[in-house]
Amino acid sequence: MKVLKVPAYTIAVFILPCLLLYVCLVFVPILVSLYTGLLKWDGLTTSQFVGFGNFKNMFWHDPVFWPSVRRTLLYAVASMLEIPLCLGMAILLNRYLRRANTLVSIYFTPVILSVVIIGQLWKTIYNPTSMGGMLNGVLVSLGLESWTHNWLTEPNIAMYSLYLVSLWQYFGYHLLIQYTGVQNIPDELYEAARIDGADGFKADRYITLPLIIPIFKISIILAFIGSLQAFDLVMVMTGGGPAHATDVISTHMYNSSFLSFKYGYGSAIATFLVVVCLIFTGIINMIFNRLERKFE
Repeated sequence: MKVLKVPAYTIAVFILPCLLLYVCLVFVPILVSLYTGLLKWDGLTTSQFVGFGNFKNMFWHDPVFWPSVRRTLLYAVASMLEIPLCLGMAILLNRYLRRANTLVSIYFTPVILSVVIIGQLWKTIYNPTSMGGMLNGVLVSLGLESWTHNWLTEPNIAMYSLYLVSLWQYFGYHLLIQYTGVQNIPDELYEAARIDGADGFKADRYITLPLIIPIFKISIILAFIGSLQAFDLVMVMTGGGPAHATDVISTHMYNSSFLSFKYGYGSAIATFLVVVCLIFTGIINMIFNRLERKFE
């Protein structure tokens, strides 16, 4: 059978338009943001080149920056903790329910809802008054008045309240990914394992988990990077308050750029966020590449 060789220039002709579009939409804005981060600029008047002054101020003189980084990283870690739960639930659904697609679709419903709708819904649930707030109302009816809180206005618990909403919103998203990955594992492998005496969780240990690692890695990266860029839900529910208690990197960048008119400083924060995303993506890829080699 003769193999048709495609000339290199033909491949380049088809790849080049998409590559140029990707460069213009991704790399050019990053470079522009990096350059703008070297300026003292309010976005309107003449800019002043200050070098790494914005970065020095960000790292050593901004009292909001490092707490926002800590909250963002906690946000990202919390988002990853639900993925093993999604994988376990996907395995159980695939094993015990013949038509689990409907149930998975129901879990996926919050993902397709607008963030504004989700934010307003949970603000109603978190309402501190017993009449208007569902959560406090349930706690009072159960005799747990001491557990009631002003969920979005108490600095010590406001961020954890946002974590819970984010986990609820994207649970169905990661469940769908894991469920699809589990379904794509050939049944012949489980049948062969059953003949050899490996069934149930033992089969999952030696078949499901090794084969699901690439899908699991995708969910981890999407959850982690998506949480590092968390913005819309925080802005809808708290706006970064009270007293910056729920500020994450993205909201701090927004407030610095568009409310404080420190556009150059906001670009420096954006550059930092891009670098952090790239670093953690590389670390996650390295960890999962080692896991894949281990199970080969």
